[in-house]
Amino acid sequence: MVCVPEPKERSPIVTEVTEDLIRRNAEHNDSEIFSLEELSLHQQEIQRLENIDKWCQDIKILYLQNNLIAKIENISRLKKLQYLNLALNNIEKIENLEGCEGLEKLDLTVNFVGELSSIKILRHNIHLKEIFLMGNPCADFEGYREFVVATLQQLQRLDGKEIERSERIKALQNYPVIEQKIREQEKAYCLKRSKEKEEAERKLQEEEEKEKQKENRNNPGFSGHQYTDIDNTIPHSLLPKKENQQPVVEEKKVSEKTPDELDKEFWEKPTVFTPESRLETHRFLEKQRKDKEKLSGKKKKQKPPRTLITEDGRVLNINEPKLNFSLKDDEENNQVVLDLAVYRFMDTSLIHVNVQPTYVRVMVKGKPFQVVLPAEVKPDSSFAKRSQTTGHLVVTMPKVGEVIVAKRQACKPGKNPEGNKLQEKKGSKQIEKLEVDPSKYSFPDVTNIVQEKKPTSGRIQAQPQAVPCAEEPDFEDNPEVPPLI
Repeated sequence: MVCVPEPKERSPIVTEVTEDLIRRNAEHNDSEIFSLEELSLHQQEIQRLENIDKWCQDIKILYLQNNLIAKIENISRLKKLQYLNLALNNIEKIENLEGCEGLEKLDLTVNFVGELSSIKILRHNIHLKEIFLMGNPCADFEGYREFVVATLQQLQRLDGKEIERSERIKALQNYPVIEQKIREQEKAYCLKRSKEKEEAERKLQEEEEKEKQKENRNNPGFSGHQYTDIDNTIPHSLLPKKENQQPVVEEKKVSEKTPDELDKEFWEKPTVFTPESRLETHRFLEKQRKDKEKLSGKKKKQKPPRTLITEDGRVLNINEPKLNFSLKDDEENNQVVLDLAVYRFMDTSLIHVNVQPTYVRVMVKGKPFQVVLPAEVKPDSSFAKRSQTTGHLVVTMPKVGEVIVAKRQACKPGKNPEGNKLQEKKGSKQIEKLEVDPSKYSFPDVTNIVQEKKPTSGRIQAQPQAVPCAEEPDFEDNPEVPPLI
């Protein structure tokens, strides 16, 4: 028995509101979601609202525009919510907003709200001041503005236009007539929508059948039916007629169209703007994206790894990230300093530093930066810092050997013998002059040779007469010679 492989089912891409998605969009709050007050989840292809009311109960501003949300749900517990933006979605009815007690502004621009009477639930939102409904089918109803103004008396602005007091009084006076008109138009719109849904469902089934037939044709040896090896010879009388083969030929012609032709045919085909058409466009774009990824995966050749060190062991200088840098040989502090101008707002987790004795390598977002060092360094003593103002990466690498500090050890002996000898001679001379001790030498104290005495007023003191020494017999005392001490 030869089995026909089952065709792959279409799996629509549905982006769920996960904890990781919320944390990635809560960087302004240090990725803390429980205390989050503002959250932006626009353009995330979200099709269903969930988990936000469980994890972000303190949220005040919620942006959900330009998604594929079909129903307002799971946000009724957000008591502090003040502004809700649901523009450019697939919402057809206003519901489940009674619990948002602090809601002040609601934006439903360009949706598919056709049940205008569903706005009556917003009467419980007493703080609601402004609402946007432009671009919805209900905005084309006759008496649309009067009905909204009379129904929601707490509103101050509708579609960006201020509501005047006279306008509200007039709308309240004609409210019964206007309400009857709105209901009639809602019934007509609901009948129209039911037909559009049936047509969209029929087109979706046709597309799925075409996909199945295309996959069966792409599998050689299979005709789309199960058959045994014994009965694989089909009689000529049982072969399908030419009339039945005509659609197959047409499908082959369609499948032979180039991607550009198919793209042009899709965008030029007239279609009604409905939630189903938005989903169809989303599926088409998703299919195009997958096809391009497959083609790029086939055509793309893996680049050979860049050579950082040659076979003979020579280290190459490489600057693949194309960053400005400076390499300074600091002889004063006996170290080598690398200043790499990394982008200011780049996350530090994307930078990896590898210091080797003769070179340093920095990986910036997977791109290598490598430079040969002018001297051998100590990898274990090296360290890297990043500037908080400029974002530059500074790698400090001490050299191998004794650290010499010129300012502190400029007169250390042994480094400059000739200069040090001269300094020693000069120093020794100065020491001899300064370290004279009068008690150790027989030289007279020249500082006390002449003693100054204060002169007495009005009298002249007699000069002392020298007394001849009796030990010298030949001594002659000459009065004209001054005495010697």
